[in-house]
Amino acid sequence: MFEVRVNTDFAAAHFLRDYNGKCENLHGHNYKVYAHVRGNALNEGGMLLDFTELKRALKSVCARLDHTNLNDMEVFDQNPSAERIAKFIFDSILAMIPSLVKTDGDKAFLQAVDVFETDTNRARYSVD
Repeated sequence: MFEVRVNTDFAAAHFLRDYNGKCENLHGHNYKVYAHVRGNALNEGGMLLDFTELKRALKSVCARLDHTNLNDMEVFDQNPSAERIAKFIFDSILAMIPSLVKTDGDKAFLQAVDVFETDTNRARYSVD
């Protein structure tokens, strides 16, 4: 199995509802985001997927989040946890590159999106 990974970052503010602690207050993070694509077969050029295509999609999605208050985005239902951010980014990449939807066969597919709020705190959304 081959895997490629690209990453980018964005800065945003948020607060967590239904949370009893300091994160219930408005605060910010410099998020790091990684997108992982896997597959069994390489294309004619010997690549699983063009890094440029995946990076363009990831940067585009993260640009929509950059320097915002994530609680203002309806998609997060007023509670933008790292887990919800990871799923939003995952789904957004698939909307931009529908060929990465996992199906049976050898084609490349989006395996996971990791969202790091800090160097040591990560949430992941994956297909398995």
